[in-house]
Amino acid sequence: MGANRVEERLFLAGAERRAESPGPAGAMTARSSGNSRLALVAAHDRASADLASRLLGLAVRILPQAYLDGQFAFTLATGAGQPGPPGRPGPPGRPGRPGPPGGAPGLGADCGRAGQVRPLGTSSRYTAIAVLGLRYLPGRERDAVLGGAGCDDVISLLASRLDRMTSRGDVALVCWAAAEARHKDLPRALARLRALDRLDRWDDQVDVVSAAWVVTALVAARKLCDVEQHLAVARIRLLAARRAIFPHLIGGESSWYRAHVGSFADQVYPVQALARLHGSADDPGALAAAECVADAICRAQGAAGQWWWHYDSRTGRVVEGYPVYSVHQHAMAPMALLELAEAGGHLYLEAICRGLRWLAMPPETRERLIVDEPAMIWRKVARGDRGKVVRGLRAASTRLRPGIRLHGLDLIFRPGTVDHECRPYELGWLLYAWLPRLARVPGLANRAGLAGTARLPGLADS
Repeated sequence: MGANRVEERLFLAGAERRAESPGPAGAMTARSSGNSRLALVAAHDRASADLASRLLGLAVRILPQAYLDGQFAFTLATGAGQPGPPGRPGPPGRPGRPGPPGGAPGLGADCGRAGQVRPLGTSSRYTAIAVLGLRYLPGRERDAVLGGAGCDDVISLLASRLDRMTSRGDVALVCWAAAEARHKDLPRALARLRALDRLDRWDDQVDVVSAAWVVTALVAARKLCDVEQHLAVARIRLLAARRAIFPHLIGGESSWYRAHVGSFADQVYPVQALARLHGSADDPGALAAAECVADAICRAQGAAGQWWWHYDSRTGRVVEGYPVYSVHQHAMAPMALLELAEAGGHLYLEAICRGLRWLAMPPETRERLIVDEPAMIWRKVARGDRGKVVRGLRAASTRLRPGIRLHGLDLIFRPGTVDHECRPYELGWLLYAWLPRLARVPGLANRAGLAGTARLPGLADS
């Protein structure tokens, strides 16, 4: 354990030395640097910043296991019971395995499982997300992950497959990565996105996550290419989808009992997209919408820092909390909330730190989610509910009566099952959340407590 922490501190120190050079390869990870996101968190809660630093070190050690011939695997999973990507069958069995009785691992059980993972499938989506994060690593660490290849090489490989991509979300991620890298294939990627994202068809069904990624990708590209017409319509589509918060789908038809449900991902990606929209060109309407959604999920955050999974888009209240995903705690929530603050919105530092604290010691299980040797960050803590009965019943009941909880389900289907799996996109977002330089925003340091006392919004537990 001690050796691992020394290794991670050396990694962070090396990143700080390299950060003096301009450009995306200059990773800002050192807690001592005043313009790093970790420094912002450390001023509020040193232990949370230390944990984020530790996770960054683990990410660099885990990712090489998932890199296969120019692309990243769909998942790293223990051999039995883990799913493959859509269209690529995984091994038979059920997803995830519970820990030993009582939730307590046997001696070295979690470490033993971490040593048994293997890559399954491949994913263009996860490859694009991983590259977004990897671009912020110092050269030596990035080379260790990619085996000497460059991020531009990986983007080129993704671009070569654009004509076969049919998901607008996947193509939006390629555009986003290409725009941030100023890659030569950006115009080609944008053309493919325009072909798939038929904005003249308002009856076309779009998932909210993809709609948000389209906005983010076009914002990233707007200084390089003419995307204003596409961006204007994509902006309207995303803003029009919000109720109290965001549902899962825009347009088309969905199951009657789930039409009101939006996931955590359906909230954080729009918050990020709308914050960036305001940051790129003054857009107070986008910022206000991002603020409303961020405030709702922060007020709903669990007593131990859990970022819950399903929400009622009509009210912002929690429909079903589990699974609680590691990536939400260490990457997606910090990424969206920090970008909101950098765009001029509220700074939810305590909510970010509470989410990290849950990851260090989840009350639902005694099994560790963070394993130092061999390096691993397990995917989620779920209920022992293979048929997703709780999710379905709570969706149906809240559709008819908003706010109803059906508390008896918590006694029957207790949370505590750890999913022994780690997907590359989780680590890509981890790097992307913490390594970029902190935007220079007037008053941000004061709000963070870097100068004086932080003023933080109050958070109510669900």
